[in-house]
Amino acid sequence: MLDTSLPPLSETAAPLSLLAAGTALLHRGDAVDRIVHVMQGRVVLGVMADGHMAHQLGVVEGPFWLEAASGLLALPHAIDAVAETEVQVQYVSLGDFVAEVQTLPEASQNLLMDMARSQRQQTEMAVSRLAKDADARCAEWLLRHAEPTDQSGGLAVKLTERKRTIAAQLGIAPETFSRVLRHLRERELISGGGRVLGLPNPQALRELAGV
Repeated sequence: MLDTSLPPLSETAAPLSLLAAGTALLHRGDAVDRIVHVMQGRVVLGVMADGHMAHQLGVVEGPFWLEAASGLLALPHAIDAVAETEVQVQYVSLGDFVAEVQTLPEASQNLLMDMARSQRQQTEMAVSRLAKDADARCAEWLLRHAEPTDQSGGLAVKLTERKRTIAAQLGIAPETFSRVLRHLRERELISGGGRVLGLPNPQALRELAGV
């Protein structure tokens, strides 16, 4: 959800803003056009519903970068963020932020991108566990791990891990994972068996996953 390991930008890179408690700093699903650097204050991270933080992932305190990983990966915000106290923030344009990162040595840039990808995946999984039921979590997992097949436009998932391990990643019991797969097969959203599952209707899976 946050990046504390990112390089500090120049103090003059962007002006500071003082925001009241309750101010929304990030909206899940919005495109990233700037990076929020919280200098002081506490921020609640999670998933909003009906105007309030319905599912809380945690509380963080400045100084730290909010969702910088999403900006580096050119992905929309994965979480909502709301100021719990009065906060002092610095808004840095995405272009300026990326340009600053590109001044780092290549090895440091590669490490930073690897960390961003790992963090993003962990955040998506945490949000999925909070906000989605078992069917939606499984559908999202299948889509994330899908690969093209030899057939035109076809997708398939190779189960390289034990079902018990996959269920643990999804935060559900192994029996629940097996039950969900059975239901998805009955609805013709997956096909095949063994270690390879076909995805004959990816759009229906996306609708189920809410992505």
